[in-house]
Parts: sequence; C-alpha cells; structure tokens
Amino acid sequence: MTLEALFYILVSAAVLGSLYAIMAIGLALVWTTLGIFNFAHGAFIGLGAYLAWSLADPSQLGLGLLAGIALALPILVLVGIASERVAVRPFLGRDNLVLVTVITTLAVASIIENAILLTWGSRAKQLEPLVEGTVSAWGIGVSAHEVAVILIVPFILAAVWAFLQKTRTGTALRAVAQNQNAARLMSIPVTRIFALSFALATVLAGLAGIFLGAVKFMSPSMGADPLVKALIVVIFGGIGSLSGPIRAAYIVGLMEAVLTFSVGIYWTQASLFLVMIAVLMVRPTGLFGKRG
Repeated sequence: MTLEALFYILVSAAVLGSLYAIMAIGLALVWTTLGIFNFAHGAFIGLGAYLAWSLADPSQLGLGLLAGIALALPILVLVGIASERVAVRPFLGRDNLVLVTVITTLAVASIIENAILLTWGSRAKQLEPLVEGTVSAWGIGVSAHEVAVILIVPFILAAVWAFLQKTRTGTALRAVAQNQNAARLMSIPVTRIFALSFALATVLAGLAGIFLGAVKFMSPSMGADPLVKALIVVIFGGIGSLSGPIRAAYIVGLMEAVLTFSVGIYWTQASLFLVMIAVLMVRPTGLFGKRG
C-alpha cells in the first residue's frame, strides 16, 4: 500500500465516520428516549438535502448555501415534531409500540420520499460544497468540502453533548431516557420531550443529508443506504448508548474505507454485516453497550 493510498483511506474513513456519527446520534437519541427505531430517519436525510438545495441553488431561490441551511433547519424541526405526533404519540402506552412504530415510521418515510419525488422530480441534483476547491497535504489533494465536514461534525456532536449535559431540558431528556415513570413523577412533560427528541434527530439527519448532498448526487431515496449504515453503527456501538454510536461510527467508517480499498465496493456492505454479527455474538450488547 502506497502512502497516497493510505492517506486517502484515512481521509475517507474520517469523512464516513463523521457522516455516520451525525446520522447515528439522532437515531440513538430517539431509541434512548422512546425505545423505538425511527425508520423515517433516512427520509429526513433526503429531505434536509432537498430543502437546502431548493433554498440555496441559483436555479431556485438562490439564497446561498449558508442561508439555505439556516432556513432548512427550522422546517426540519417542524417536520420532526409533526412526525412524532402522527406516527408515535397516538400509540404511546401500547404493549406493541415497537412493532406499530416500525410500520408508522416506514409509512412516514414513504410519504416523505414520494413528496420529494412529486415536488423536486427524479432528476439527480447536487448541492454546492461547504467550501470550494481542494486542500493539499504532502502533495496529495483532498476536497475542501470533505475537510470541512471532518472539522465541523465534532463541533455539532459537542454541541449536542453540551445540550444534553449542561441544560435543564437536556437533563430532562436524559431523565426520560432513564425512567419515563419517574420523570412524570418529577413533573417532566414526557410527551414534549418525545417531540423534542424527534425534532433534534430530524435536524441532525437533515444536516447529514446536506453534507452528503455535496458529495453524492441527490435522489428521493438517497437516505435509504445511510439509514442502513446508521442502524449498523447504533447496533454495533450499543443500543441505549449515545456515546457508543459516535465511537462506533468512526470505527465503521475506517472499516468501510479499508474494505472498499481491499475487497471492492460491492462486497463492503456484506462484510460490514458479517463483522457486526461477529461482534454481537461475542458482545450481545454491542461494542460499547452495557447490560441494563
């Protein structure tokens, strides 16, 4: 392996790990607070990319990428709250909540994907990068957008951590995740916390879609593959943990970069599933999970 190949593998691993981390933390957040997997998460990834494109692209409103992102995020908050109210809240308290919400969140995903198709069409689109040009290191060029993603995502993750650890609302969210009945006894508005977790997860998914939309061509179903990767990361890192999926995201990113280079892109996803199954056979709670 040449130095150039190793450099590209490490950069690819850092980019993939950053994207998977921001995708997985939202998925893990909904799981820890509500105890369900949100299968609409992938559709939120695509919706974030299309909203930003529609607001930022010169052929549309032409507000510029930063303004497009700033205006897309409040819309995503509203979409997240509405999705929780429609797909989850009517079924709270049911014994089969997990099974029912698999169906309802899949329905939300289908509705959003078809709405994207009807609104923006099936023609491939692409967002402008966060930063134009390339960055050179040791004579090797790397996309400036990828470098920006690598640098920005840790700040986003740190902001989420600070919100959860240092604010009263974040403390309430963690209390609901730990024990919903005890949280109700402490006068914490549990249903509002559920809506908040959905809204925050939707914003994180949308940001991941925006970052991804400048790397790959956008399509109405662009969130399907990232959703699978986010599920792998959450299960691999440990269900019920928020820090585990972040660490697992970078490990999965490194494995994917190495596997893509060594066995090819077509065998990479199958290889990742095999690694995940092997880890779960040894550690059923995930790599960083703990028994409850």
